Amino acid sequence: MHDFLLAKEIVDAVLRISQEKKIGNIKSVSLEIGGASIPHNHHHDHAHDEHFDELDLENVRFGIESIAKDTILKNTRFKIEKVAGGNWKITNIEI
Repeated sequence: MHDFLLAKEIVDAVLRISQEKKIGNIKSVSLEIGGASIPHNHHHDHAHDEHFDELDLENVRFGIESIAKDTILKNTRFKIEKVAGGNWKITNIEI
C-alpha cells in the first residue's frame, strides 16, 4: 500500500513542477528512491518485533505508470534508482 501512496506522491510532484514551469511534455523523470525503511507498527507492543519492509520499486514503478497514464505524463519514462535511506527526490527532468 505504501508503494502506491509513494507513487501518487511522486506523480503529483512531477505534475506540480510541469504546471509551475509550464512544461507540457516531459520525456523522462529521473528519481532516487530510498528503499530502506518503512517501519511497521502493527506490533508496537512487542519492541523486539518491529521490522522494516523493503520498498518494492517494481510496485512503485507500476503505481507511477498506472497513475501517470491518465495524465500528461502518460508518455513519460520514469527512471528509478534505489538509494539508501527512506526519502525520495527527483534528480532530473528531461523535456
